[in-house]
Amino acid sequence: MFFGLGFIINMLMKTTWFPIYGYVVFVIGLVYWSWGSDTFWNNLTGYSIADILPMISGLGGAIVSGYTIRMLRLKGFKMF
Repeated sequence: MFFGLGFIINMLMKTTWFPIYGYVVFVIGLVYWSWGSDTFWNNLTGYSIADILPMISGLGGAIVSGYTIRMLRLKGFKMF
C-alpha cells in the first residue's frame, strides 16, 4: 500500500526519498504515541510479529517506490 502512496508523493513533489523519511517519522510518532509508562525494552517486547511485519513491509514499499521513480527518471520519463 505504501508503494502506491510513495509513488504518487514522488510524482507530485518531484522528490525521490521523501516518502521514506515521512514513513519513518509516521512510524516513530505512532510508536511513541502508543507507548505507556514502561521502560523502552518493555514497550518494544509488547509488539508482536503482527505489529512489526506491516511496519517493515511499509518501509519496503517506500524504498521500492523511490527506486522505481529513480529508474523511470533515468530512462527519460519527464513526468517523474
